[in-house]
Amino acid sequence: MMSPAEKKNVILYTDGACSGNPGPGGWGCILSYRGHTREMSGHMPNTTNNRMEIFAVISGLGVLKEPCVVDVYSDSAYTVNAFNEHWIDNWQRNGWMNSKKQPVENSDLWKLLLQIIKVKKHELRFHKVKGHADNPMNNRCDELATAAIREYRRLNGEEAQAEAPQKEPTAKS
Repeated sequence: MMSPAEKKNVILYTDGACSGNPGPGGWGCILSYRGHTREMSGHMPNTTNNRMEIFAVISGLGVLKEPCVVDVYSDSAYTVNAFNEHWIDNWQRNGWMNSKKQPVENSDLWKLLLQIIKVKKHELRFHKVKGHADNPMNNRCDELATAAIREYRRLNGEEAQAEAPQKEPTAKS
């Protein structure tokens, strides 16, 4: 197994958005390594902002070709706290039930994310950034996510709604 010193240090900024909640959603992410960046985005029908937030992380990690130390920056307290507050450890220990003894929402994506981390042997550090503030990388991810929603609507012949993409309230687990 590679030590952290032998792994590349990658920065991953992520964001998710949804027009309606649920509704058409978009995600965006930016990978950065030694001055090189790669932007990615996509969309899904009938989803939630939280799902798009998690999927942005999954998508960014999924393209890495070797084990990396990844600093993940997100404005989603839900995504960041799942790791930093050890919610995900508790969910696994409790059979994917939350503290209220209810099934964990989005457990399919959380399980996929954990599988990618394990198989690719990534080491992740999560950082919370303030959304819609002065962070250019976070703002760009938001632009990518909302543009993906517009593209979904265009491809599906839907008129753009006046409603702005939403951030889902974070439910602490």
